[in-house]
Amino acid sequence: MQAMLDPRRLLRWIYIGRLSVAVAIFLAAVLIWLQDDTDARKLLIATLAFAVTVPVTVVSFGYSEIYKRPLRPNFLYLQSVFDVLLVTAVVHVTEGQFAALYILAIAAATMLLPIGGGLLIAALGNVLYVAVAILLATETAQGVTAVVWLQLGVFTAVALGSAYLAVPLRREGEGKAFLAAELQHLRLQAEDILRNIRSGVLTVGLDGQLLYANPMAEQMLGLDLLDRFGEPIMDDIAASAPELAQALQRSIRDRVRTTRAEGIITTATRSFPVGVATTYTEGDGLRTSHTTTAIFQDISDVKRMEVLRLRAERLEGVAELSAALAHEIKNPLASIRSATEQLSRVPHATKDERTLSALVMRESDRLSRLLSEFLDFARVRVARAEQVNVAEIVRGAAKLANSHPDRQNGVRVTYAIPDGGKLMVEGDEDLLHRAIFNLTLNAVQASPEGGEVRVEAAILDGEQASFGTGFETGSVAVRVSDDGPGIAPDIRERLFDPFFTTKPGGSGLGLAVVHRAIEAHRGLVFFDSSGSGTRFTVILPRTRTGSRASSGATG
Repeated sequence: MQAMLDPRRLLRWIYIGRLSVAVAIFLAAVLIWLQDDTDARKLLIATLAFAVTVPVTVVSFGYSEIYKRPLRPNFLYLQSVFDVLLVTAVVHVTEGQFAALYILAIAAATMLLPIGGGLLIAALGNVLYVAVAILLATETAQGVTAVVWLQLGVFTAVALGSAYLAVPLRREGEGKAFLAAELQHLRLQAEDILRNIRSGVLTVGLDGQLLYANPMAEQMLGLDLLDRFGEPIMDDIAASAPELAQALQRSIRDRVRTTRAEGIITTATRSFPVGVATTYTEGDGLRTSHTTTAIFQDISDVKRMEVLRLRAERLEGVAELSAALAHEIKNPLASIRSATEQLSRVPHATKDERTLSALVMRESDRLSRLLSEFLDFARVRVARAEQVNVAEIVRGAAKLANSHPDRQNGVRVTYAIPDGGKLMVEGDEDLLHRAIFNLTLNAVQASPEGGEVRVEAAILDGEQASFGTGFETGSVAVRVSDDGPGIAPDIRERLFDPFFTTKPGGSGLGLAVVHRAIEAHRGLVFFDSSGSGTRFTVILPRTRTGSRASSGATG
């Protein structure tokens, strides 16, 4: 059935049958008729038929199979006509004994050609058969027998019947060809999608053998998967992603689908969280077997944004509490200082009393300054929104930090801004200057002697904007880098927490104020740190409307 529906497959069988008939008649001529001089004419016809059939079949095979040329009607007509002529030669030399070969030739023609074409070949076969029958009758001095006319009727019936069957078969073949083309198109589309999505896709069989893996799965797992199809892979997956391996094994063993699971992938270069979902398919035990597919993706950005959201909420709560406490404490503290100052001026006050009074006033001043910082932290708001040139802010912050007294000997502060020197955003210039200067000063204080602090401002391009923060291309990025010892891993999570500091005498509000200042502009601040230095990155949208709803910081 498949051969009848596919012209190329049918032609292959025709080539085989054609050569078989030509070889058989030629061997018969050599082995039988060569011994009888009276059959020299049959030997000549058989030899010519063989000599012509072989090159015609070879050329036809090369045309349809080697060069894969389209099977045009002219080519198919030539094949059918040649087959009828070959059958006629065979029928002639065998004196009509193989007239049934016309049935095969006519049936093949009706499958290859349109209905009219098949009937035309049948008519040609009938004419040639009658001619052969008349020629043989003349040679034997006998008339055309009724058998000949009966066979002509059979040929015609075969042609009509074959044509009748060919129509639905051809339609079915066209439908299958269309479905095959559609399936191939969908397969290519699916393969292209799986190759380019940012999720890893992994399919394993019942025994844990790898059946499919897209390039992203190979990249995320850090394993050479694309060359290991059919090999057991579960142990390698478990070594780098144990939660992923467990989810796959549950689906294989217990027929359990996994949704919204999380795990960790650890490679030679990094460790990151992933979200995992698995599904399975039941095989029929014959053509298909049980398989399990896992889809996993890097959720580092999701985790980062969740940390940012929680930190922003916590800082907002701390800011409100700081404001309330500062207001409640500042006035009584001022009264205590004033009263202590007056007591220290009493004429009969002793030296010890004056010393204690000075201590109380000094500590009161320190507490007053700390309360002022709390109020500054709580009041971080955009006072006025206008077009601000971030490039100028970067230039001013770098120059100011370069002359700060806390700068170690030999520490250089350099800055880089785009040609043209304009990076415009909507915001509060004083607040942005305070945030960027604070980051620059921290970098200066963290740099060793002879170190360098680099402050860079640039436009965020498409690739940089695609890491999941929600910023569009064209946002402004400011990066402050130093070559200090880096930030210890055990304090990175607390770095932006208010009142947390590693500096002697520090209030722990510097980076918290930076966070709130950037958040007030609907921006984001985060950092990357290693043993060779730290880099803080600030991203600011062009406008304060239509950008991110929240921001934060993370390592």
